[in-house]
Amino acid sequence: MRTFRTRTTRALGLTGAVAAAALLLAACGNDDTMSGMDHGGTSSATTTATAAPSASGTSGTSGTFNDADVMFAQMMIPHHEQALEMAKLADGRAEDADVKKIVAAIEKAQDPEIRKMKAWLRGWGQPESAGAHHGMAGMMSEQDMKDLAAAKGKDFDRTFAELMIAHHEGAVEMAKTEQKNGGNAEAKALAGEVVTAQTAEITELRKILDRL
Repeated sequence: MRTFRTRTTRALGLTGAVAAAALLLAACGNDDTMSGMDHGGTSSATTTATAAPSASGTSGTSGTFNDADVMFAQMMIPHHEQALEMAKLADGRAEDADVKKIVAAIEKAQDPEIRKMKAWLRGWGQPESAGAHHGMAGMMSEQDMKDLAAAKGKDFDRTFAELMIAHHEGAVEMAKTEQKNGGNAEAKALAGEVVTAQTAEITELRKILDRL
């Protein structure tokens, strides 16, 4: 009986040790699994936090943009503003009905476009002006504006047509550059509208010059 009890006790002791070892291994396995899960979560969070946009593709109210988009807006704003100044001079000076139609079209299109481009620059965190724009394609000189202001009737119509053709050609040139180099979809779409509208107006202005 003593021998049987001793063997039984030893067997129970071994069974308990094996069970304890199994529980310990299971606990270690769970620790490894949880540790792996923790590492995975940390890695994912870090990736998300550091996935910031590049400097050339910063997000704004109008999506991603690049330097060409900024330059397009900064240059086209004063270009449009001068076109509006030229259009305002037609009041009381222009005589030709077709010139007056083009003046109305310029005022209708370009004022909203200026507001749109200014909103883009605000959204992109960029200044409205990049500084002096001397030599910008198609811009009129101070003397050009004085000559236009001094003209009346057919003389005004002729001078306006000549100057606006050059002005529009400069805008088309800048817009084509934006179409080629820009990265913002809305800016490139506006550039396309400028090319289409102002090319058509150039054609009309040349017809006006031919008959004046």
